[in-house]
Amino acid sequence: MPSVISRLAQKQFIHPPQWLPSNIHYEVIMGSEAYGVSSNDSDIDIYGFCIPPKDMIFPHLRGEIPGFGNQIKRFEQYQEHHIKDPYKGKEYDCSMYSIVKYFQLCMENNPNMIDSLFVPERCVLHITRIGQMIREKRKSFLHKGSKQKYIGYAYSSLHKAGNKTHKGLKELEEFEKLHKINKTTSFASVINEFNRRGIICQNKEGERK
Repeated sequence: MPSVISRLAQKQFIHPPQWLPSNIHYEVIMGSEAYGVSSNDSDIDIYGFCIPPKDMIFPHLRGEIPGFGNQIKRFEQYQEHHIKDPYKGKEYDCSMYSIVKYFQLCMENNPNMIDSLFVPERCVLHITRIGQMIREKRKSFLHKGSKQKYIGYAYSSLHKAGNKTHKGLKELEEFEKLHKINKTTSFASVINEFNRRGIICQNKEGERK
C-alpha cells in the first residue's frame, strides 16, 4: 500500500524534505482511529520512520569533523498537523522520524513509539522489508524501565480526560454511550488507587504525584 505521506506530498498538500517520501519504511495509523474510538470529525494520526541519506546519519562521509567547522544539520523528525485532504475528506497529523531517532525513542520505551510497533495489521499503511524486520523484532525493545513511562503516560492521559475543555472528552463520552459503558471510575478514584498501591506517578514536568 502506498504511503499516505508520499501521496500527500505528491498532491503538494505537504512539503517534507525532498528525499523523505521515497525513503519511508514504516507508516501506521495511531490515535483514536487505531483504537476504534474515532468519529467522523476525528483527524488521523500518522506515525512512522524513514531512512535519511547516509551522509545525514554518518556525517563524516561529507568530511565533517565533530566540533570543527560547520556542522551538518541533523534530521530527526518531520511533523505537520491539520493537513486537509479534500479528495479523501480526511484531516491528518503526520509525524515521521529518522530511523536513528525512532530507535532511540523505542529503546527508551516511549509509549507512542512502542505503540506504533504494536498497532494491529489493519493500521499498517506502508511497510518495506526493513520495516517488517523491525516490526517482527519489536519485543526486543521492551524492558522493565517501561513501567514508569507508561504510568506517567496513563496519569497524563487521565488528567486530560478530567479536563472538561479537552477536545477528546466528547469523543470518549460518545463512545461510552454507543457501547453502553457506565462511567463509574473517576479521576480521583484512580489516583487514590495509585496511592494505595504505592505507585509513584510523574507528570510531563517530572513532578512526582
